[in-house]
Amino acid sequence: MWRDDASLLDMLIWARRAHDFTAQLKQDAFEADQLVQSATVRCLEVIGEAASRVSPAFREGHPEIPWREIMGMRKRLAHEYGHVDLAEVWRAATRDCPQLISQLEPLVPADSLPLPDEWEFL
Repeated sequence: MWRDDASLLDMLIWARRAHDFTAQLKQDAFEADQLVQSATVRCLEVIGEAASRVSPAFREGHPEIPWREIMGMRKRLAHEYGHVDLAEVWRAATRDCPQLISQLEPLVPADSLPLPDEWEFL
């Protein structure tokens, strides 16, 4: 289904971005940098929103991906923004996103990669 493909691609793009934002940092540097925190939180929100757009049938067919946790993270970040746990955001970006990337890459249609140049602004 094209919508699933588009949502999976969105998840992959934003997971890579979250990981890239944090890859060269130590956790204390991340916790001191509000700009990187905000960018990373936004990436995690988009990943969760895209996950919620993946069809239930597809999600059921891929239980190795923690769909519920991904969507729950998005809900917490968007609605409980005053109580964001930076350590949890750090773990999501540095530990969970690389795992998610490796799970998503085989699922994203090959003709979607590499990304078109006009998508580089994302």
